[in-house]
Amino acid sequence: MITELGHFALILAFAVAIVQMIVPLVGAQKRWPGWMAVAEPAAGAQFALTALSFGALMWAFINSDFSLRLVVQNSHSAKPLLYKISGTWGNHEGSMLLWVLIVTLFGAMAAWFGGNLPPTLRARVLSVQAAIAVAFFAFIIFTSNPFLRLETPPFDGRDLNPLLQDPGLAFHPPFLYLGYVGLSMAFSFAVAALIEGRVDAAWGRWVRPWTLAAWIFLTIGIALGSWWAYYELGWGGFWFWDPVENASFMPWLLAAALLHSAIVVEKRESLKSWTILLAILAFGFSLIGTFIVRSGLLTSVHAFANDPERGVFILGIMAFFMGGALILFTLRARVMEAKGVFGLVSRESALVVNNLLLAVACFVVFVGTMWPLLAEMFFDRKLSVGPPFFNAAFTPFMVLLGLILPVGSVLPWKRARLGRAIRPLRYAFVLALAVGGLAWAMQSGRSLLGPMGLFLGAWLIAGVVVELAQRTGRGAGRLARLRRLPRADWGKAVAHAGLGVTIAGIAGLTAWTQDDIRVAQLGQPWEVGGYTLTLNAVNDIRGPNYQSTQADVTLSKDGSVISQLQPEKRFYPVARMPTTEAAIDYNLARDVYVVIGDRQQNGGWTVRVYIKPLTNWIWIGCGLMALGGLLSLSDRRFRVAAGARKTRRAAVPAE
Repeated sequence: MITELGHFALILAFAVAIVQMIVPLVGAQKRWPGWMAVAEPAAGAQFALTALSFGALMWAFINSDFSLRLVVQNSHSAKPLLYKISGTWGNHEGSMLLWVLIVTLFGAMAAWFGGNLPPTLRARVLSVQAAIAVAFFAFIIFTSNPFLRLETPPFDGRDLNPLLQDPGLAFHPPFLYLGYVGLSMAFSFAVAALIEGRVDAAWGRWVRPWTLAAWIFLTIGIALGSWWAYYELGWGGFWFWDPVENASFMPWLLAAALLHSAIVVEKRESLKSWTILLAILAFGFSLIGTFIVRSGLLTSVHAFANDPERGVFILGIMAFFMGGALILFTLRARVMEAKGVFGLVSRESALVVNNLLLAVACFVVFVGTMWPLLAEMFFDRKLSVGPPFFNAAFTPFMVLLGLILPVGSVLPWKRARLGRAIRPLRYAFVLALAVGGLAWAMQSGRSLLGPMGLFLGAWLIAGVVVELAQRTGRGAGRLARLRRLPRADWGKAVAHAGLGVTIAGIAGLTAWTQDDIRVAQLGQPWEVGGYTLTLNAVNDIRGPNYQSTQADVTLSKDGSVISQLQPEKRFYPVARMPTTEAAIDYNLARDVYVVIGDRQQNGGWTVRVYIKPLTNWIWIGCGLMALGGLLSLSDRRFRVAAGARKTRRAAVPAE
């Protein structure tokens, strides 16, 4: 009964979305207040109905309702509760329902908190958001119905992919989808502004919080996925440039560019065309990611579907929204004429360079991701584009971005004298050089990557300190002025410092990792990177829905025991699939990473050990970036300034 209610709620939400897509849009065009007012209750009803539908599906997973085909294919009665819940979105149909739930959530939030928007713009934004929901409601109902019943339910299910039965993967998809789908609001604002015929400073102020929220969620989602890949897959890396990893990273790069570009629109009413284009492309790349995952183009733990017909449907959705938005963008070019002018040396110019570097970096990742697929489709050639290409092609743009970012932050708006502006940064530059030089000296002349990464990290962090010092002026009361700085300024500082910490962590991990693989005998210690490891025992244990071979390894240094590590090899009988569970001794300076392999003929066990310097700086930096975004999002100016600045005159329609 509950699942039927969920199915009915899904269909009813589809109908409400159709109404919300058409009626407010017509009302905004005709200036009919009653029709425009339909958007707000419709957005709330659409979200409530979709939440009811999603809740019904989750109830089926929690209660192991094996009359539903989806539950049979992705759950098991012996599975822990957390993974029964995460099984709701650990599959194609359920994840698409989560996708649509988040679309409707953002639409409802725009209705609830959009009281400061002009009525016509609000109606058009909610109509465009509803149009996105309509497309994906149709996709779910007609090609991916999660509520299909089985005529003869089995006794038990086939279990969820064991690789997904992990806390990191339980929370990773919801955060990632909140970011992916959150960019739909920036897209809706862009299309609504083009229809309205007005892109101004107030529009830049309105679109920034939605983009910032999406970027925060994307940052958290990507960090969780990276952390999961690091500790769960047993290979010791944090990023493999997998096509689906790239599919989430590309919108993140464009969202970061959009955030900075919207600042220029808000402050100087410049870069309007570029900002609108970025809003369209950022959501477009989210749709590309959805297509890659669900089209059957690749085989990956991230891939949910292998039905080409579903891929064609998503391709049609992508072509409609992207093609329509770009055509509208071309037709409305006149309304996006820039008003503010600025010099070659100015903060605006620095933000333009920032945008270009992020956009080109995104294009490089896109080419590397899609080229093997296109080569196989059109030229029948199997090509492999792996980490060496991405590292060589992508890294220079990030190095340039890191070098420019502190300089751009201290430049004044409109025009500046470069020498005068960057003079306060000279001590930061000297400090960063000292950090890089110290790293070079300590590593005894090996790769330049490690020292360069630490130099960039120190340069970004020291640049943040200099900028904050400049904002507080001189003389007494500096601390009080520092406390009174707007939260958006603090958010910017924390986020930029977080980027510096992440860059330093990536450089340390990449340049200075030590690894050792050997056949270890019980009770016989061995040395790796100044640490002593001893394999004490290997035991067979049984988990809730798996069997495990668990090792007990003592980690010590200079005769003192540091930690007892228990790496595992698990086997899930229902899914008939093994997984590797690494044991890690975490530390701010380094991680000791241990993986147990197979038993050998001489009675020993294959053991792989990595010493990974600065690894945790990567996720600490990501956390700081997300925290910086949250601080900026909490700035009171985001909530009241747009309303204070909005003009109540009717928008002049473009001819």
